Amino acid sequence: MLPDSNHALCIYQGLEQWKGGAIAGTPQSLRSEAATGVPSAGRAGHLRVRDGYDQDRSPLYYLIAAAPLLARPAVLPPDSRIGQLWMAAPYLFFGVMLGGSLWYVSRRLYGNAGGYIALALYCFSPAMIASAAGAQSLGELGAVWGAFGTVFTAIAVAHTLYAPREVVLWNWRRILLLALSLILAAGNQFSMIVLALVALLLMLWVAPIRKRAVLAIWATGCAVATALLLAAYFFQPAVFGQGMAHARWVDFEPHALTASLSYAHTFQEVFRGPPLMIAFPCALFTYLSWNRARYFGNTAPLLIAVMFLILALAAPTFPGQGFQLAALVFLFVFVAGVFADLLETRHGLIVTASLSGLLLASAVWNLLQLARLARS
Repeated sequence: MLPDSNHALCIYQGLEQWKGGAIAGTPQSLRSEAATGVPSAGRAGHLRVRDGYDQDRSPLYYLIAAAPLLARPAVLPPDSRIGQLWMAAPYLFFGVMLGGSLWYVSRRLYGNAGGYIALALYCFSPAMIASAAGAQSLGELGAVWGAFGTVFTAIAVAHTLYAPREVVLWNWRRILLLALSLILAAGNQFSMIVLALVALLLMLWVAPIRKRAVLAIWATGCAVATALLLAAYFFQPAVFGQGMAHARWVDFEPHALTASLSYAHTFQEVFRGPPLMIAFPCALFTYLSWNRARYFGNTAPLLIAVMFLILALAAPTFPGQGFQLAALVFLFVFVAGVFADLLETRHGLIVTASLSGLLLASAVWNLLQLARLARS
């Protein structure tokens, strides 16, 4: 599949910036059909531009999209299969890293069973497969990986605050990881900045007796993330300031919450995978009716998923797609946690057989669909 006009324009602008040209997503970088050779994505409605500035993404998005082409052999034609794979490399990378992070976090929270349940749900999710392949992606997987990292890094940092250590110096690695996660999320989708507030609230929830330490770590992480965002503008303060002024930090349309089409679109995208369509209602019923399942490790991902679903409903177009994928990942964590608890009950064998059959059937069905697409 050849890149669409939006992807081609983003790659063009990213390459221009890498080569010392204009900063991507700014008035100086916008080009017409004559310059890019493709229809204008901004005019087609794929990019929301105000005064020449991309309202939804920072130059980081463009730089990531163009990065593989810096190392692409000159003899490799972009319309070849290998050339298309090369251009999809960022999406594949983020897809693999997000899957690895999901497995690692779920395994730490719920044990081996929880880790593999979450990974199986992720690997055979139609939405995740399409996004990792770059077939329906506008860079959301980078933002989703950043969102996932922001939430669980904030929780991990807060847990360390009960030890009597120097706050900032001891946690510098986690602070840097928190900053990298924030910039990856908000740099690819400005409206993901809501995660900065979410991270603060989670840290205060986990470590309520260390409020000053929480604020110090959170402020330091935000400051480092801001510096990294400035680096994406190649340390041009004037352009950075204009980009921030034109950014659409909040994308919430209340009237969309009353539109049935918004609900239909969101839930079709999030629950189009058969395993989650069946497993989530079972997990939610278990969570609500069983005290053992209602603990922080299950509650936090459920609340984050609900938040992203509300944001997706209130933004039915882009950036709602990024919110949908983020909600999906946290639903995987929640379902994995509840089913890991169920596996430890006296009904564990029945749960294992039912869940294994569901995941196996889904895997076979998805592989058959992919094989059919490959032949077409």
